[in-house]
Amino acid sequence: MTNIRIAQRAERIEPFYVFEVAKAANRMAREAAAAGKPMLYLNVGEPDFTAPPLVRQAAERAIRDGTTQYTQATGLEPLRERISDWYTQRFGVSVPARRIVVTAGASAALQLACLALIDAGDEILMPDPSYPCNRHFVSAAEGSAVLVPTTAQERHQLSAAKVEAHWNAKTRGVLLASPSNPTGTSIHPDELRRIHQVVQSRGGITLLDEIYLGLSYDGTFGQTGLAIDDQVISINSFSKYFNMTGWRLGWLVVPDALVPVIERLAQNLFICPSTVAQHAALACFEPESIVEYERRRAEFKARRDWFIPALNAMGLQVPVMPDGAFYAWADCSAACEKLGVTGSWDFAFEVMKRAHVAITPGRDFGTAETARFVRFSTASSMEHLRTSVGRLQEMLG
Repeated sequence: MTNIRIAQRAERIEPFYVFEVAKAANRMAREAAAAGKPMLYLNVGEPDFTAPPLVRQAAERAIRDGTTQYTQATGLEPLRERISDWYTQRFGVSVPARRIVVTAGASAALQLACLALIDAGDEILMPDPSYPCNRHFVSAAEGSAVLVPTTAQERHQLSAAKVEAHWNAKTRGVLLASPSNPTGTSIHPDELRRIHQVVQSRGGITLLDEIYLGLSYDGTFGQTGLAIDDQVISINSFSKYFNMTGWRLGWLVVPDALVPVIERLAQNLFICPSTVAQHAALACFEPESIVEYERRRAEFKARRDWFIPALNAMGLQVPVMPDGAFYAWADCSAACEKLGVTGSWDFAFEVMKRAHVAITPGRDFGTAETARFVRFSTASSMEHLRTSVGRLQEMLG
């Protein structure tokens, strides 16, 4: 028995059920292996590709040369410049390096943005479903995430009309994700512009999680919100498109006036991002690396193009074709009825036990019909996806 009093902000943070399910999957893995069906993991959104050769070589070189000491809190200047150049070359958008702050992953970027802009009692509008950690960053800053139910017709994204309808005296702004986790859908650029106009007219903030932006498959949606104006705050990462998940490196693009505020917070909370990871990330933008990333993006698209129709054919309907990221947000209600289970949580465990495929129930992502949905990750190899579909077909009959 402990007499340690836990802070209320910590008590408000729910478990990250993706990892709770992953722990259960790992416990079942021994049984699965004994049955000759090793557990296949379609639950965690982590690319099966790792950092390409030039990136790994750059990290080795930094360690060998002893280039491992602190950098400035905002990151290496050459890295900020290369990120700036990437926006110009990839999206045709001018984003000055001075507005870019390199962070210890997108998580640190979100934390810094929330701490800089959210006061106790402020409310932030977010779509339901959405990535759970984003609402917890708001909560950790003593704000409240207000989840607004969305529909397939809205691509499971907020609209300007809904932002306007839900805005009140406590509303501070919006936190959006495009492409989104768990749906893989993006906000149409015209609708994003309208949302931002509503937010700006009320003196609010537009926070935009763009960590899957590089993994867009449709030119209509594969655009950065930074093209709107310099008041949009964008969070990005080296984890997804650049395949550097465990390196914990991301960045934040903010208005000029916010840079010294973010820098001051970063100095105190993080000192600086990983120096080795920063030197490695410089090589992400070499032509050879970009060619490899584009090859991998095409592979992710091929997986999506095969996997989504296979799910639909089994009655695991994906109501909106993902235009980015590597997820399938599938309605499992018909499958639940067939198996005699209640909701996506029980369905996910049934799939793990009977098909030995780990997937993620909708509980993490909100409350708007999420009990009907499961999330599949298509970040695994095509071989694993084909085997998983075969097992699901056998299970569902």
